[in-house]
Amino acid sequence: MKIAVPDIISPSYFPAEAAVVLGCFADEGIDAELELVSPVERAYAGLRDGAIDIVAGSAHSALSAFPRWQGVKLLCAQSQGMYWFLVMRADLGAKRGDLSVVKGRRIGAAPWVGMGLRQLLIEAGIDPERDGVTIAPTPGSLENKVNFGVAAARALEARTIDGFWANGMGAEIAVRSGIGTLVLDVRRGDGPSGAFNYTMATLAATDEFIARNPEKAAGAVRAIAAAHRLLKADVGRAAKVGEQLFPGEAEHIVELVRRDLPFYQTHLSADFVTGMNRFARDLGILDCDVPYGAVVAEPFSHRWT
Repeated sequence: MKIAVPDIISPSYFPAEAAVVLGCFADEGIDAELELVSPVERAYAGLRDGAIDIVAGSAHSALSAFPRWQGVKLLCAQSQGMYWFLVMRADLGAKRGDLSVVKGRRIGAAPWVGMGLRQLLIEAGIDPERDGVTIAPTPGSLENKVNFGVAAARALEARTIDGFWANGMGAEIAVRSGIGTLVLDVRRGDGPSGAFNYTMATLAATDEFIARNPEKAAGAVRAIAAAHRLLKADVGRAAKVGEQLFPGEAEHIVELVRRDLPFYQTHLSADFVTGMNRFARDLGILDCDVPYGAVVAEPFSHRWT
């Protein structure tokens, strides 16, 4: 089973990574391998074209390759809630929760990731066009196999951008080094409340794969749930995963995973699908409300939490 991850040096998709490295997929009789495929729309294109079996990425981004959710299903969540952070250059003096700091600024974000920030700002009363907010990828970040969060932190340090909207590893590196200030963390209560359900980290597979391999699909969900249990029992196991996959940044991962443990649940709720539908329609990437059963592979969605 080939599992595409759009950013490996990150806590965003860490449950999938841990499930491979800690043997949870192997315990299900699944020979799983991780492959960095970035940005996320390239991963979903690979899923559509049969080069990838499962995408461990942002849920809403499936629409980049599967309009109206036709041909794809979400198997489970890796964790609950939209999981990106807004970090601004430290010298701008930004305050936690004060979104006015983005006005007239350049914010680095991958295309389908940046959609979350754009809609969040609109709901908070900031119009990116009117208020001069540029939300765009940093130079070179759309090349294949780029870990965006780490690249964004480097771009912030180089002052190529004024801020970034990216994963927890990028945020941690920027804040710990003193080059960045954390402004927004949606999962922990910052920003409009509806933003929590814009998207989340999930596993996705094609309808064809699920029909041909129902036990593998179910086993993948069980593997994520098993990884959750292992990490909740001993978060120190995260260090082994980090040292194997990204030794240069592994020192940060245990604390990042510790913070995320309360969000480690596999279920996909009706409220989430409703919220994601609304978000996608507001963005114009979806033109109708798609029912829960057309988005989520229901036989697998509630069994393991």
